[in-house]
Amino acid sequence: MSAPLLIVDKMSVAYGKVEAVRGVSLNVPAGSVVTVIGANGAGKTTLLNAVMGLLDQTGSIMFEGQDFRFMRVEDRVAAGLVLMPERRELFGSLTVSDNLRLGSFRHRRQHQIDEELAKVYARFPRLHERQRQLAGTLSGGERQMLALGRALMSRPRLLMLDEPSLGLAPQIVRESFRIIADLHKSGVSILLIEQNARAALAVADYGYVMEHGEIVLEGSAAELANNPRVAESYLGLGTAH
Repeated sequence: MSAPLLIVDKMSVAYGKVEAVRGVSLNVPAGSVVTVIGANGAGKTTLLNAVMGLLDQTGSIMFEGQDFRFMRVEDRVAAGLVLMPERRELFGSLTVSDNLRLGSFRHRRQHQIDEELAKVYARFPRLHERQRQLAGTLSGGERQMLALGRALMSRPRLLMLDEPSLGLAPQIVRESFRIIADLHKSGVSILLIEQNARAALAVADYGYVMEHGEIVLEGSAAELANNPRVAESYLGLGTAH
């Protein structure tokens, strides 16, 4: 594993008196896929939003050696930290092309935007076919491609994906994780938050299991996939009797 790109140390996040994340520490080595798996309500999305600067938190966040604790959201984005939110948050009344261009805020020159747009269209030919179509008229799978494509337009140093399989048909889920695997092979660093533990561990290098706001297990993806507790609770395999 290479040096950590992101280091989160003893992070806690509270909503009023309710502590949604408690003392969480994790790191994402450059060029790797790291996943955080856990049930709905475990605190996974809260963790991502805090790393992105959308929520107040205590603890330490270091990104490429920079202290991110008090950095504004827009400065984190400018540094290469990009979040694809759970609900994708596309602009339905804008075209596919316009939605993608909104992701190019890190690029100042038109030729840079055009270069990134060409890369996204090469990765997602369907988006090229639909470039003049309104985003609100796309299918679920096409919307997922568009959300991923928009995130990639800024050429992220770390791409954070929040529940990319949520609400998608099984075939589209398989395609989404194939895309994540391809991104990994191309060198994109990814922090993946996911309820679908089986799919997440299949593409990840390393994983954390989060329960009730805390990390309760961690290890290589293979170790977690073979862990009896993970198998019973998250992979639906049960235990032998």
